[in-house]
Amino acid sequence: MNNITPFKWIVFSLLLLSLGAVWIWVSSAPPGSTTQGDIPAPQKGFLAPDFELETLDHTVYKLSDLRGKPVLINFWASWCPPCRSEMPAIQNVYDEYRDQGFEVLAINSTHQDNLGDAITFAQIRQLTFPILLDRDGAVGNLYEIRSLPTSYFIDKKGIIQDVVIGGPMAEALLIIRAEQLFADTP
Repeated sequence: MNNITPFKWIVFSLLLLSLGAVWIWVSSAPPGSTTQGDIPAPQKGFLAPDFELETLDHTVYKLSDLRGKPVLINFWASWCPPCRSEMPAIQNVYDEYRDQGFEVLAINSTHQDNLGDAITFAQIRQLTFPILLDRDGAVGNLYEIRSLPTSYFIDKKGIIQDVVIGGPMAEALLIIRAEQLFADTP
């Protein structure tokens, strides 16, 4: 009853293998597409999207200019209770590690905040790291921020090592993440 010869099995197998190879080739993503918007949001293991923003004193910061230094990017607003709670811990960790090259970029979601309130908050808390102003929400959109605070820990090569959504972050967590950024990259 078996009418299938070994030759027919070989032809059938080769045909099936060829169709599978064609399917893989047709459905594959082009090289580099994962860093051009095909990933749902910037995430661990990927290059942090570059941006350029101005500070309260009109100094311009570009993320890619900080390559070679570990960076904490923290998206925040003055009306956000967890944001307000974690700022002293971020300041303490910045004070402890800035001489080693650690950078903090505190990006105020200015399009959702009152600029005067943000300035007052930074002055009262005596924040010494750069407060960047995302006036139109473009950087928040680039990073697909859905919750405040959101923090990105970026290594010296510009690769995201951790993302923390929500808060407040404890000072111990910040210290551990900062030390990991120094340990992960020579």
